[in-house]
Amino acid sequence: MRRGLRGGYELDDDPGRLDLDLVHDFLSRRAYWALGRSRETVERSIAGSQRVVGLYDRSGQVGFARVVSDGAVIAYLADVFVIEQHRGRGLGLELAREAIDGGPHRDLLWRLSTTGARGLYEKLGFSELVAPPTLMGRRAAGA
Repeated sequence: MRRGLRGGYELDDDPGRLDLDLVHDFLSRRAYWALGRSRETVERSIAGSQRVVGLYDRSGQVGFARVVSDGAVIAYLADVFVIEQHRGRGLGLELAREAIDGGPHRDLLWRLSTTGARGLYEKLGFSELVAPPTLMGRRAAGA
């Protein structure tokens, strides 16, 4: 899939086009949820994802999102970002919309975790969950 956006931007779900240096740098140094994430972990997370979507302009990659799913019931939106100088143009919304609605997982149950972009995700139909007492979580080892 390749889809043009206004302003000369483009969305593409070809994993071979990703700038892994940019993705790793952003996640490991600027993303509050992934600070210190190793290059190997970033590469493994991309390889294990069902879909990745890159956001590009004429200079190269400027955004990223990935989808983790069982392909049948549930999908998780992860590692969404747009680099600072390209924010404020609605690109994050288009990136997330493509990751969620543009691929084969659109009709699944979606989850994500965020502290700073709730308004963006609410535009895509997400709402805060009131977790039932049966919902549990476990942090990654060493986190």
